[in-house]
Amino acid sequence: MNLHEAEPVRDPRVRRTRAAVLRAAFELVTERGTTAITVSEIAEAADVSRRVVYQHFGDLDTVLLEAGLDLARRELLPRLTNHQEGVDARAETLAVATHFARHQVFYHALLTGSCAFALDRGLISLLLPVNRQAVEHLHGDRLTAQAADDLAAFITGGAGSFITAWVVDGAHDPEAFTDRLIAVISLLLEVR
Repeated sequence: MNLHEAEPVRDPRVRRTRAAVLRAAFELVTERGTTAITVSEIAEAADVSRRVVYQHFGDLDTVLLEAGLDLARRELLPRLTNHQEGVDARAETLAVATHFARHQVFYHALLTGSCAFALDRGLISLLLPVNRQAVEHLHGDRLTAQAADDLAAFITGGAGSFITAWVVDGAHDPEAFTDRLIAVISLLLEVR
């Protein structure tokens, strides 16, 4: 089981501790613009012991990975609509671009640090179901299940790579980036 697919923690104390650690990691990385922080610094900022951080996450890279995925789960995924109600592709793409621009310093540090590959994979896993629903909505039953999965994976991975490059380069102007991303995806979806 992947870390981002784990069962939700039910014990409120454990949830609060995990949330405090993830928030501390987010704040330290954002403040410093780097993942060059220590478990001790995270523990101190979260007001927990190093042992607690290691018990919950295992190592620094996992804390950083989970902080990135947690941010996307909490702030980005709720902004993406249920595709059964219809799709406003520009609004959803702008929501994605705005999220990454708003947290550019944090994501830049993670996407250029030691957890970059794991974060990329985790974000793709989070966004793949959203894109799968969009593909189904746009193409209905014209595609086989495998073709819909493949197209959603291709779009998610390609868009993820495009977003990563944009974030690393400075994440300027989410509106203009949204237009660029929609133009590329539209071209992909029109090809027969």
